[in-house]
Amino acid sequence: MWCAAVCCALLLAACSAPGSEPSSATTPIPTPDLAQLREQWGLVDCPETDPDATPVDGGLPATALPCLGTEDPVNLAGLPREPWVINLWAQWCPPCRAESPILREALASIDGVNFLGIDYNDPQPDWAIEFAGTVGWAYPQIQDMDKTLQVPLKVAGLPTTVFVDADGTIAYIHPGELDSLDELEDLIAEHLGGR
Repeated sequence: MWCAAVCCALLLAACSAPGSEPSSATTPIPTPDLAQLREQWGLVDCPETDPDATPVDGGLPATALPCLGTEDPVNLAGLPREPWVINLWAQWCPPCRAESPILREALASIDGVNFLGIDYNDPQPDWAIEFAGTVGWAYPQIQDMDKTLQVPLKVAGLPTTVFVDADGTIAYIHPGELDSLDELEDLIAEHLGGR
């Protein structure tokens, strides 16, 4: 019995010997430079919003969500009073990846509507930046790591696309993947009154 106790003590002492180098398992992983990644992947700057703006009745909530990869806050209630298509996504979400080309094409082909992405419940902002850059989303991306928009935007899962009218009210929330550019154009025509 005493032999087992002595062996255990020796093993513990060897693991914490003074002057020993930390193992690779305890070496901290360097934090990625998100600003540098934003520049590398060509992410678009987020719109400046009034931090004190309050929601219109039935509109987007007041927020202080950071622009993806920065600490610059965006208040959704303070977005310009123009039509918006707001897509909630995450880089780990296969349907979000599947619909990403549709959103890229829509930006290039649909006039009179602004686009905004929200990286939602995604613990890897560096991977999210790379994903947004890789798929070519040339519109602003903000981040909601803590799912603060779950209740106000009725987010049951990802992706979710929110259509906001020019007066700031939420016209429609589309749960699930967008299947085609035609579907997105039809939803815009139906809920935002234009193409």
